[in-house]
Amino acid sequence: MAGELVLVTGGSGFLGSHVILQLLNAGYQVRTTVRSLSREGEVREMLRVGGVDAGDRLTFAAADLTSDAGWAEAVAGCTYVHHVASPFPPNIPKHEDEVIIPARDGALRVLKAARDAGVKRVVLTSSYAAIGYGQPQQSKPFDETNWTDPNGDDVRAYVKSKTLAERAAWDFIAREGGALELSVVNPVAILGPVLAPDYSTSIMLIKRLMDGDMPGCPRLFFGLVDVRDVASMHLICMTHPGAKGERFLALAGEFLSIAQIGRILKRNLGSAAKRVPTMELPDFLIRMAAARDPAVQQILPELGKRKNGTNAKARRVLGWTPRTNEESILATAESLAALGLLKGSQKKAA
Repeated sequence: MAGELVLVTGGSGFLGSHVILQLLNAGYQVRTTVRSLSREGEVREMLRVGGVDAGDRLTFAAADLTSDAGWAEAVAGCTYVHHVASPFPPNIPKHEDEVIIPARDGALRVLKAARDAGVKRVVLTSSYAAIGYGQPQQSKPFDETNWTDPNGDDVRAYVKSKTLAERAAWDFIAREGGALELSVVNPVAILGPVLAPDYSTSIMLIKRLMDGDMPGCPRLFFGLVDVRDVASMHLICMTHPGAKGERFLALAGEFLSIAQIGRILKRNLGSAAKRVPTMELPDFLIRMAAARDPAVQQILPELGKRKNGTNAKARRVLGWTPRTNEESILATAESLAALGLLKGSQKKAA
């Protein structure tokens, strides 16, 4: 019900800021957690870029996924919680526990605090990473019944962290959740309108393509979804009776290769996309590059793997209808240009 207080963890992040935007537009009061209260101005500026002056409808609480401190205060008085915050490193961590522990333990901290505060439902942001990895390739699209095998050969730290965190959340609800309800959103790579220079790792793909920082396109395939549609799924899952105890895969449509993404940019953006590569690189060149660049090593297990997923459950149960892949790709590039974040672009005046 509009006017109720809703907590969003990680409000300074790409998805978190869009969830806040939609909650405010729907009439809710919002509290958000940030690791440091010094980021309040930054979050409010992102919301202004998104067209909302939050005023006193938005408040802030300091809390960190690695500490118990602040979580009881953060959830106090909240009817619903969106747990969006989770570490997503751009490079391979020195040890996988650097990502796994804050993701898993942070989710449990939020759930315990929510249960103790009498929160009705938590919507947890998980990932396709918890669905489509560590398994043999299959022709059938992956869906919500699939689970990543965290011990699979292609499973890196981030994928393992999302899988173990979601598993831990469901186990907590089953064993000691009490009256607390849980719903989970599993997005693929999230694109869409960027609100600030501090954006998500997935946006880097579009930036690197637009800036011409890639000599060609590795044979990688991605599921894509617009951040506005992931945020809308969070809001639907918050109150929809059919979302209780369910997980939902959030994706727009068919998985695309990087070369296909490049061609969409070229076809629609003309001279603005003059640096975008569309030539597909052979796998052996990527493997050679990985020997010199640890960041490239992260993608080696996925070279040439054609995965897919289906949003049929979200459409059927939630009535969710996402934007197309093309819409989210172009919105990403256009917002990066508008904020002056691409080579040769200048920030547009407000």
